[in-house]
Amino acid sequence: MQPQRLRCEHLENPLGIDVTRPRLSWLVEERSRKSEVRGQQQTAYRMLVASSPELLAQDRGDLWDSGEVCSDQSTFIEYDGVPLQSRMRCFWKVKVWVTSCAPPNPAAASAWSEAAHWSMGLLAQDDWSAQWIGSPTAAMVEPAPLLRKAFALERSITRVTAYISGLGYYELSLNGRKVGDRVLDPKFTRYDRRVLYVTYDVTAQVRAGANAVGVMLGNGWYNYHVKNPWHFDEAPWRDKPRLLFQLEIEYADGSTQAVVSDGSWQHATGAVRFDGMLNGEVYDARLVKDGWDTAGYDDSAWAAAKVVDAPKGRLVAQMIEPIRIVEVIKPISLTQPKPGVYIYDLGQNLAGAARLTVTGPAGTAVKMQYAELLHPDGTLDPTNIDTFCESGEFQTEHYILQGGGTETWQARFMYYGFQYVQVTGFPGEPTLENLVGLVMHTDVANAGGFECSNALLNRIQHCNRWSYLNNFHGYPTDCPHREKIGWTGDAHIAGATGLYNFDPMAVFTEWLRDFADEQRPSGELPGIIPTGGWGYERWGGPAWCSALVLIPWYMYQYRGDVRILAEHYEIMQRYVDYLTESSPDGINGQGMGDWFPAKTETPVDLTSTAYYYTDALILSRIAEILGRHADEVKYAQLAAAVRQAFNRRFFDPDTGQYCGGTQTADSCALYHGLVEAPELETVVRNLAANVVRNDQHLDCGILGAKSVLHALADNGQVDLAYQLAAQPTWPSWGDMVRQGATTLWEGWNADVGTHNHVMLGDISAWFFKVLAGIDTDPEGPGFKRIIIRPRLAGDLTWVRAHHDSLHGRIVCNWQREGSTLTMEVTIPLNTTATVHVPASDPAAIRESGNPVATSAGVKFLGLEDGAAIYQVGSGYYRFTVG
Repeated sequence: MQPQRLRCEHLENPLGIDVTRPRLSWLVEERSRKSEVRGQQQTAYRMLVASSPELLAQDRGDLWDSGEVCSDQSTFIEYDGVPLQSRMRCFWKVKVWVTSCAPPNPAAASAWSEAAHWSMGLLAQDDWSAQWIGSPTAAMVEPAPLLRKAFALERSITRVTAYISGLGYYELSLNGRKVGDRVLDPKFTRYDRRVLYVTYDVTAQVRAGANAVGVMLGNGWYNYHVKNPWHFDEAPWRDKPRLLFQLEIEYADGSTQAVVSDGSWQHATGAVRFDGMLNGEVYDARLVKDGWDTAGYDDSAWAAAKVVDAPKGRLVAQMIEPIRIVEVIKPISLTQPKPGVYIYDLGQNLAGAARLTVTGPAGTAVKMQYAELLHPDGTLDPTNIDTFCESGEFQTEHYILQGGGTETWQARFMYYGFQYVQVTGFPGEPTLENLVGLVMHTDVANAGGFECSNALLNRIQHCNRWSYLNNFHGYPTDCPHREKIGWTGDAHIAGATGLYNFDPMAVFTEWLRDFADEQRPSGELPGIIPTGGWGYERWGGPAWCSALVLIPWYMYQYRGDVRILAEHYEIMQRYVDYLTESSPDGINGQGMGDWFPAKTETPVDLTSTAYYYTDALILSRIAEILGRHADEVKYAQLAAAVRQAFNRRFFDPDTGQYCGGTQTADSCALYHGLVEAPELETVVRNLAANVVRNDQHLDCGILGAKSVLHALADNGQVDLAYQLAAQPTWPSWGDMVRQGATTLWEGWNADVGTHNHVMLGDISAWFFKVLAGIDTDPEGPGFKRIIIRPRLAGDLTWVRAHHDSLHGRIVCNWQREGSTLTMEVTIPLNTTATVHVPASDPAAIRESGNPVATSAGVKFLGLEDGAAIYQVGSGYYRFTVG
């Protein structure tokens, strides 16, 4: 046994962090097989943190030796050693003591984990000696700047570290080679509040003697020059691209040297002639400056770089997984709908770009355009996504050949949403080998999988996962083409889906700091974050901006992160207080409601007030967790008052319905816990009747698409909820699949909105929670305690699902064959679970072939809702019924 998957602030071996008391986590055991040992629990741990790998190898923690701590905690343990300073390197490992339920069960010590590490960034402004530099010209929009500096290393080096912020985007190279595999860096922030920098260990890319560093800059969000409805072209931070760079060299003799951006750098332009958000990129390969980022390059004709003003935002470390090219997709077909017009079909709606391979005469101009639909004549149709590009071309690239051989090119500072690429101007006849799709998104780890006997649900799961990742580029977005904006409603609606399927914790942590940057003194928030000032007033409101409360709460529920609650408590409190000021008589009518309903609209004040209630209730619970007892009482009372006001305003006791009984209205009241107990059965019955009247179809938008399925399944109507989830005809997720969707759409209609949106993307979380039955337990957040409660819905004959929690893999697989049900459950070490086995007679249940009463580590708790309930510890369990 050995601790695995060591993490620091959600990340593996992060460089340049700026958290001075970072939290450390590990798995006690990463289980990929069925464990024969049950009920294993960590009883103690010991962590060592050293200033060098050599000291750590000697079991010496000169920075921190926790000693043997009697605790079962293995996540988010706060560093408590020598105060951390700028540039420090920290190497750490952990060992644990584990016991089991099987006698004899004395605690046994594990081996030490493999070593992990983190390093500190530049924690103070005076750690920076670099200056911001950029182009010496006056034009706001110009070809991408190239900035270079030659330098020499004369002695033996031990470490070289680069710190860089290049706005809007940068590409860093040393001695002719790109540094790292990041793209579209750094993350978009409100640049007049915060600017992110990135740390690299570049020791392997420098050498004794002559060296050179080169940086190419793109406009990105910093110089968003395209006219658009959100006015990013008028953002208060907008300015020309600029660079801050600091290279720190440590020599073997203990001396140091710094190479920093300043007025001694040289500037020119190269092959990237144009780049613009929404527009695209223009690249003239005839203008490539070969070797421009190498030491021997002659830059005598270059101009001096200009020292420019620093952005107003404070410099902070970027502590998220980078955006990378995570997959290369080959096209499935190539057609020529018109002479000289070629359409590549990637077979998958994706976020990224294309990589072109071409041979032809110098000066040949190849044009590539990206979209997710085709016209009936087979040509590209961007009309559903080009709506908001108010100047210039949309998702279009121009590549001008250098000539003289085979050329391969891809855009540096752009990503698009597309399934189809239209190519014109190609020299000769292209083949399938001339173009591939590059999938780009924040490279978050996979954390879950779901499949079942219903092929349609499996396709919906595929669409949901792709939509989520296609909308994850340093922050959650609504779509990867038309807007690329951080709509808060889309993010919280799909929040649980993200946490079941992936590990978005670092990105969520960073994005929530954008909320603090955007919040007005009144507490008001915009509907898009980050923003240049647009999105307050009608575009926010509780149904969207509750992301500030809901996402930290989900992070606590699904990962057990308490610090995120404490870090944002004051801004959450300010926001809820703002809602109170804006809600006469306890009713809030702000913002957007059930966006893009299939047929029937639901009043905004109902949905906004429901989210206002949930915000107040969650804030009361957070106050309790943080020991703020006066606030706990205050917000609990507020929630109770809003609940009363909600029912006074919206509930009709004569009909037992809310606001005329729309699906969204009734399900919203149920999902948010607003229905009074005496009316619960009636409201559930009315919601079910509405669904049946609609021939087992949904009639709702973004909010109802989440609340209807949960409200039905949580109130005894799981078969009806399953019928909605598996419905193949309009309006439904299945109708999207039937029409060829590979991602989720913005709405239920194919001819309205985009075809790569995540706003209807809670259904995957519903698959995990309801059909697979993997759920969190409020008594043990972060899956420290687990609920396994699969619902055997409709015609499903089997489900296989897993979730990789911070404690290890949770598995629930079940299968029905005739009258026999088999449930296979795996519970990770250092956790416990409550398992609901669907059976009315406990005597009919066996575990691993034996009567349950004789099974080690299985305790019968009782019967409830047609299931026998058992308490179990870690291990593998096989329950059979019938």
